[in-house]
Amino acid sequence: MTVLFFVVLLAALLIALAMNRAPLAVWAASIGAAVLVGQLSQSGGGIFPSSFFGFLAWVPVIVLGLLAVPSVRRSVLIAPAFSMVRSILPRVSDTEQQALEAGTVGFDAELFSGQPNWNRLHDLPGVELTAEEQAFLDGATDQLCRMIDDWVIRFNDKEIPQEIWDYVAENGFLGMLISKEHGGLGFSAQAQSLILGKVASRSPDVATIVMVPNSLGPGELIEKYGTDEQKEHYLPRLAQGKEIPCFSLTGPTSGSDAATMRDIGRVERAEHNGRETVGIRLNWDKRYITLGPKATLVGLAFRLFDPENLLGHGEDVGITVALIPADHEGVEIGRRHLPSGSAFPNGPNWGKDVFIPLDWVIGGEECVGQGWRMLMECLAAGRAISLPSSATAGAKAMLRHTTAYARIRKQFGIPISRMDGIAQPLARIAETAYVNEAARGVTAAMVAAGEKPSVISALMKYQTTEKMRQAVNDAMDIHGGRGICDGPSNYLQSAYQMVPVGITVEGANILTRTLITFSQGALRSHPYLYREVQAAQNPDRESGLDEFEDAFMGHLGYSVSNFAGALFHNLTFGSFGNVPVDAGSNARWYRQLWRQSRNFALVADMAVATLGGGLKTRQMLTGRMADALSELYLLSCVLKRFEDDGKPEADKVFVELAARNGLNRFQTALSEAIDNFPNDAVRLLLGLFVFPFGRPYRPASDKLVREAARLAAEPGETRDRLTRSIFISEDVNDPTGLLEVTLKKVIASEAAEKKLDKAVRAGVVRRYHGVDWFADAVKAGVLTDGEAAQLKEAEDLVARVIAVDHFDPAEVRPNYMTPGDNIRKAKAAEAAE
Repeated sequence: MTVLFFVVLLAALLIALAMNRAPLAVWAASIGAAVLVGQLSQSGGGIFPSSFFGFLAWVPVIVLGLLAVPSVRRSVLIAPAFSMVRSILPRVSDTEQQALEAGTVGFDAELFSGQPNWNRLHDLPGVELTAEEQAFLDGATDQLCRMIDDWVIRFNDKEIPQEIWDYVAENGFLGMLISKEHGGLGFSAQAQSLILGKVASRSPDVATIVMVPNSLGPGELIEKYGTDEQKEHYLPRLAQGKEIPCFSLTGPTSGSDAATMRDIGRVERAEHNGRETVGIRLNWDKRYITLGPKATLVGLAFRLFDPENLLGHGEDVGITVALIPADHEGVEIGRRHLPSGSAFPNGPNWGKDVFIPLDWVIGGEECVGQGWRMLMECLAAGRAISLPSSATAGAKAMLRHTTAYARIRKQFGIPISRMDGIAQPLARIAETAYVNEAARGVTAAMVAAGEKPSVISALMKYQTTEKMRQAVNDAMDIHGGRGICDGPSNYLQSAYQMVPVGITVEGANILTRTLITFSQGALRSHPYLYREVQAAQNPDRESGLDEFEDAFMGHLGYSVSNFAGALFHNLTFGSFGNVPVDAGSNARWYRQLWRQSRNFALVADMAVATLGGGLKTRQMLTGRMADALSELYLLSCVLKRFEDDGKPEADKVFVELAARNGLNRFQTALSEAIDNFPNDAVRLLLGLFVFPFGRPYRPASDKLVREAARLAAEPGETRDRLTRSIFISEDVNDPTGLLEVTLKKVIASEAAEKKLDKAVRAGVVRRYHGVDWFADAVKAGVLTDGEAAQLKEAEDLVARVIAVDHFDPAEVRPNYMTPGDNIRKAKAAEAAE
C-alpha cells in the first residue's frame, strides 16, 4: 500500500511539474527529493530496497541536474539537435516564406497552445456598426435588394443589368473598403461583411460584383501599398465606380502553385509616351478572372526578371503586381466563362509584348518583387470577409425560406416541419446558420480590429462554404420537386448554382483544408516551431544556436506539458478546464474546449515532431487536423455569440446542438488523425493519452434535434435572430415575400383549419377538386363566414407557394420546333424541290 501511495504521489508530482513547465533544476530537485523520501520511508530498505534499484532511481535526477547546467546542456543536447534540424529541414521557398510571414497570429495561437486565453476572444467587440453603417445596411442595401430580379439576371439576360451597376457605383458599394480620405465609404470589416451578406441573400451574382472590388484586388492593394500618385488618381475613381477593377492571378498552369507562374515581365528600356523609359515588357495568359470582361482596370500578377540588373535587385526579382488600363495597347480581354451558369462577368485575359512604365507597378519601384507578400497579406484579411459573409447569409436564407416552406407545406395531414425525417435536416440548417453567423461575427471583429488572421481566414473560408453546401442540399431535399423546378418563383436555384463557385475560388477548399489551414498553421501558430525554423536557417550559426536554444527548450517544456495536461484533463473528464468569469450555462462547454485544446496541441505537436518537412505530403492527416482545429474555433465563437446576444434562453438549444455535434466531429477528426499516424509507437501513445476511456462524446440526441427544428420553424424572436441581417421581403409578388405572408396567414388560420379537418374526417365536408368545401363547411355550421374567408385566403396563398413554374417550349429553347412545325418545314422543302 505504501508503494502504491508513493507511486501515485510521484505521478502527481511529475504531472504538476510538466503542466507548469518547471525549469530543469526544479525537476531535478523535486525528483531527487521524492527519491530520497522513497528510500527513507520504510524500514528494511524503503521503496527502493536494493542498491542497484536505488542507484537507478537517481539516474534521472543526475541527468536532469546536468542538463540544468547551461554549458553541459548546450554541448550534449542543444548543439546536436541544432545540427540535426539544420541538416534535415527543407528550405522554405520564397513564396512559402512570404505566405507564412503574411497576416497575423491571433486566437488560433491560443488553440495551438493548448491553454486558450478566453479573454483574448471576449475582448473582441460583438456585432457592432456605426450609425452611418447601420443606415446604409437598412437603406441603400435594402433598396438594392428590392431592385434585383434574380430570374431575369441569371436566366433571361445572364447579365447584371446596367441599372444595378449604376446603382452600386453611385451609392458607393464598390468603395466600401476605400477610406473616406480617398472618396470611399471607409466602412469597417463588420459592416462590409453584413452588407455583402444581405446582398448575397438576394442574389449571389450581384453580391459578386460588390464583393470583388472590396476584396483582394486593385482597390485594397493601392490603399495599402500604392504610391501617393496611384492613390490620388485611382482610389476616387474606383470608389465612384468610374473604374471597374479585376485582378488577374490564376493562369492555366498556375492555380494553387504560384511558383509555377509562367506570366512574366522583363525589365528593359523602351519608348513610352514619346520618351525612353525604364519599364516592363509583359507576356501573360490568365483565366477565371472575375469582373474581367467588364473591367476597365486590370490588376496583374507576374514574375519579374531583370536580365541587365537595371533595378539592382538581381535577375529574378520575384512576383510583382501592376495596374494596366484594359484598353492599353496589347491587352486582350477575352470572352466570358460561365462558372456554374452564373451571370456575373468572368473570363480570360492575356497580353503579348505589352510594355508598361515602372510606375504602373503597385507601390512603384520599391514594391517590385513584393507582390506575393502583398497578395497574401490582403488575402489573409479579405478571405476572412467575402466568402464567409456570403456563405453565412446563404445559410440563413436557406433556413428562413425552408422553415417557412416546411411549416406551410402539409403532407399526411401535418406540416412537414413536424415530421422527424424533415426535422433532422431543418435542425442541421439551423445549426449551420447559428455557427456560421457566430464565427462570421467574431472573425469580422478581428479584421476590424486590425488583425489579418491568415490561419483563421483559411478555415473560415472552407468551413463556411462547406456548411453552406450542406445547407443548400438540405433545403433542396426538403423542398423536393418545388426546389428542382427552376423559374421565376424558385428561390433556391441561384444558391444551388453558386455553391461550387464559393467552394472553388480564393483557394479551392481541398487545398485550403489540406495544405493551408493546418500545414501553415502548425508552423505559424505553434508557439515555438517557427522560431526554431528561423533559428535553424539563420546564416550566422552562433546567433542561430542562441535563438534555437531558447525556442527548443521552450518547445521541450511545451511538449512535456501537453502530454501531462492532456492526460490529466482526460482522466478528470475536463472538470478542471479553465472557464471565463460569468460563463453560466456555457461553463461545461468551456471546460470541454479547454480539454480538447490540450489534446489538439498534443497531437499537432507530435505531428510536427514526427513528420517534420514531410507534413505537407500527408494531406489526409493535415486535413483531419484542420477539421479538428476548425471545430475548436467555431465552438469558441458559438459561446461568444451566445454571450454577446445577451444569453437568450431559447438559444441554449442551438448552443447545445452546436457543442454536442461540434465536439463529436472534433473527436472523429482527431481520432482518425491518430489512427493514421505513420509511427506505430506514437500512434499507440497518443491513443492512450488522448482517449484513455475511448471517445467521450456523442452527437446531439433526437430530442434536441426536434426541439431545434421546432424553434427554428416557429415565427418569432428566435427565428428572426437566427436569420438576422438578410434581406426579408413582405411583398406577396416576390417569391420569398410570398413565403413570409403565407406563413403568417397559415398560422393565423390554424384554429379554423382544425375544425375543417375534423369535419372532413367525419365525412361532414368533402374536400375534392371541383367542390367548394368552404361553402359546404359554412352550410354545415362547421365554419363561420369569416373563418371560411380566412381559410380561403390562406389556401390560395399556399397554392401559390407550392406551385412550380412551367414554360412554353419556345421560352426555354429559342430554336424549338413542335412536331407540326417539323412536318410543315419538311413539306415546304419538298415543294421547293
